[in-house]
Amino acid sequence: MSPVKIGIIGGGLMGREMASAFARWCALTDVSVRPVLTAVADLNPATLSWFDCIPSCTQKTTDYKALLANPDVDVVYVAVPHNLHEQLYCDVLAAGKDLFAEKPFGIDLASARRIHAAAKASGRFVRCSSEMPFFPGAQRAFELAKSGSIGRILEVVSGFHHSSDLDPTKAANWKRLNSMCGEGGALNDLGMHACHIPLRLGWKPSRVFAQLQKGYPQRPDGKGGVTNCDTWDNALLNTWIKVGGHDVPMRLEMKRLMPGATNTWYIEILGTDGGVRYSTSDTKALWLFERGKEQFWKRTDLGFSTPFKTVTGGIFEPGFADVIQQMWAAYLMERAGLLNGRFGCATPDEAVATHEIFAAALQSQAQGTVVSL
Repeated sequence: MSPVKIGIIGGGLMGREMASAFARWCALTDVSVRPVLTAVADLNPATLSWFDCIPSCTQKTTDYKALLANPDVDVVYVAVPHNLHEQLYCDVLAAGKDLFAEKPFGIDLASARRIHAAAKASGRFVRCSSEMPFFPGAQRAFELAKSGSIGRILEVVSGFHHSSDLDPTKAANWKRLNSMCGEGGALNDLGMHACHIPLRLGWKPSRVFAQLQKGYPQRPDGKGGVTNCDTWDNALLNTWIKVGGHDVPMRLEMKRLMPGATNTWYIEILGTDGGVRYSTSDTKALWLFERGKEQFWKRTDLGFSTPFKTVTGGIFEPGFADVIQQMWAAYLMERAGLLNGRFGCATPDEAVATHEIFAAALQSQAQGTVVSL
């Protein structure tokens, strides 16, 4: 396999997850590129110390610019608060590195557009992180919708839910602050998850009516006091898309206050001749609708049928760590020109499109009206 040297800026939760995906790269059997973690930058020395267990990671620094100056770094993955996206992403590109960006690709629409322009001008390979579509059930739903076999599309629902913010004693972090997360709040935090597959199918909303909701106005600050929380926590977007010349309702849901949900991604696509429903709350289960004299929803158990083949037996079920690895395989293989029709990571165009949806949603919420994109 051809090695690709990776640098990570932001060694926290997702930085460690990515490094773990690289460490088990031998599980993949049909890729011709191999990530090698070479460098990591984080402001916290204690965070950097975790990477001592990775022999190839020879640079650990609190100065991200030192990482960008490292000639042994080909690709940089950046996982930092949204208010830092634009500066760091543009610095990565200016340093001549390829970029794997975290969602939402800037704190707001204007920022996303500037990052997009910088990426285009640089000529570097840029994609945005979005792992949930790499679950086998998500792939089946995408392929079924793309095939046209379910007939005229009648309705689409796509969303991402979790419930940890139901706990009022949970300490606030940067995602609860507009100044760091962005005015979009849950839209910025979770929106790419809900939008990736619809946008890949060409289903960009033409009209949006938003219902946004805030949770607890204050939370513990983790230092013995309290802090104000001003982000939107739940978002319900009722939109219209155009499919086959027909207007189709599509509902996008992004909720940080959803009782019972634990990072649940789901999609449902209904048509005149069939339908499909998939949720990560039941990872192996794919539901298919059949129309006949009698109508049926039938359930099938999916195995380990990921886009990039692995040593894992087909009878087993994939998890979050597996789809993170699949996403990286898609990024690196597309970068090498070897994606060969398989599902790819979110593009800069798609990332900007999500922000266009979010901006319309914020306008809709403020005005209480339907907003056209």
